[in-house]
Amino acid sequence: MTFVVVDHPRPGIALVTLNRPERMNAMAFDVMIPFRDALEEISNDNSVRAVVVTGAGRGFCSGADQRSAGPLPHVDGLTPPTVALRAMEMLDNVVLSLRRMHQPVISAVNGAAIGGGLCLALASDIRIAAEDAYFRAAGINNGLTASELGLSYLLPRAIGSSRAFEIMLSGRDVHAEEAERIGLVSRCVPGEDVLDECFDLAERMSRFSRPGLELTKRTLWSGLDAASLEAHIQQEGLGQLLVRLLTDNFEEATTARKDKREPQFRDRR
Repeated sequence: MTFVVVDHPRPGIALVTLNRPERMNAMAFDVMIPFRDALEEISNDNSVRAVVVTGAGRGFCSGADQRSAGPLPHVDGLTPPTVALRAMEMLDNVVLSLRRMHQPVISAVNGAAIGGGLCLALASDIRIAAEDAYFRAAGINNGLTASELGLSYLLPRAIGSSRAFEIMLSGRDVHAEEAERIGLVSRCVPGEDVLDECFDLAERMSRFSRPGLELTKRTLWSGLDAASLEAHIQQEGLGQLLVRLLTDNFEEATTARKDKREPQFRDRR
């Protein structure tokens, strides 16, 4: 069985599906390694302009696989502490691969996003949830910390510190309606509509300039890390100048508005 399925439901859009529904797409290594590899391959596929990630069945991703973690490669001869470090490094790289993708990434959260599944959703650029989806920072419920795979970094930046502290320290479920209200997701829609909603958004974004999209994504993420407005505003300005001076996109957008047509961005002069 293929645990990660890549489809192209519309031109320029890649749909990546975690495909182990009987385990609610838990994060076993035989799921996460091909998922990471698929993300890296898609990132370098210049025919793909936007990416949608979802889960098969009734769950988005249920976090750690509590039955079997699956095989981890390249650990022969290592002691358990080092194996554990390699395992964490591999899972960390999945989160980082989502963030590093050239294309915008939309998570279509079709059901439960628990523990590491919440982390995967937060590592994407945009989240749209089905009405029956829910989120849980589950580590605290399992006698561990709720801090894993970047969650204590990503969640406060998405919803603010007080809400992040409360959700991570209580281990309670956050249902889709609340997730929309607090900004954890952009919106929630009926379950049967969640993929089409994501495809429509991806299609809209894919009409824009490639460097415009890539640089906007980069500056949004780097803005979350910026030490000061002064440091970040210069980076934004340099990106804007790059696209303005090296392409005729601005002139094309102006002409297209006058002609009442969709612009065709060439991304060059």
